[in-house]
Amino acid sequence: MKIEKFDGGTIQQIAKIIGEMFAGSEISKLLKESNIENISQNSTKWRILEDCFITKQIQDDCANNILNFIKIAFNPIRNINNQNYENIRLEINRILSFKGFEIRTNGELGVVEKSTTINEARKRVNNLRNKLKERNVHNDIFKYCEEEIETENYFHVVFEATKGIFDKIRKITELKSDGATLIDEAFSFEKSNPLPYLSLNGLRTESEQSEQKGFMNLLKGIYGTFRNPLGHEAKIEWNIKEEDALVILSLISLVNRRIDNAIEVKKLV
Repeated sequence: MKIEKFDGGTIQQIAKIIGEMFAGSEISKLLKESNIENISQNSTKWRILEDCFITKQIQDDCANNILNFIKIAFNPIRNINNQNYENIRLEINRILSFKGFEIRTNGELGVVEKSTTINEARKRVNNLRNKLKERNVHNDIFKYCEEEIETENYFHVVFEATKGIFDKIRKITELKSDGATLIDEAFSFEKSNPLPYLSLNGLRTESEQSEQKGFMNLLKGIYGTFRNPLGHEAKIEWNIKEEDALVILSLISLVNRRIDNAIEVKKLV
């Protein structure tokens, strides 16, 4: 299949990304392996690639050999020691998405629906979104944090996902409170209030009652750790890294699933 020629801006962005990946000697090997002659008089790596890509595309009247070069350059075996490989793969996929292509995790070239806007390109190859999907996180994470996930804002993804838990409890129970008060009102089963709004189980055995109390403490811990401080501290004071955010969001997903499966006791009475 003959691939339509790439515009100059696309070629330049591809050249810059790949130019940062490899040493000059490696780029020379890649060009030779890709059957692209090194005709450039430049000394800067990305400019060498830009010159060679433009010349080859003119000769071929198509972009096939540029795509072939990208596929060879992004072979996972070739990049086995590059710890930043996955981020670079996503970066080049943002560019390629405008042309309807992507480099898949196995290094193969795939066809995708073309992006027409920057937001579409970001969303399609969003690193955080993909990792959340790989972890099969609860749909409420995407429901409450769509904008924050799109911009990969870890701080506010955690904040909004935590707020979402308590919003969900209020909607189910029709209670109006928040935080520890809401948790007690929704889940407690003391003698004065033996029937909670929500129960994880039948509360018949000591083990079942301990599970309910433990879940309440977990919810209070999440609120105290991620909701309350985040609501009062400046973002710069809470440096949440991607891996930390993924772990926290996985925990919040577990909490959401337990709430989904909880018995709505008050509605049974």
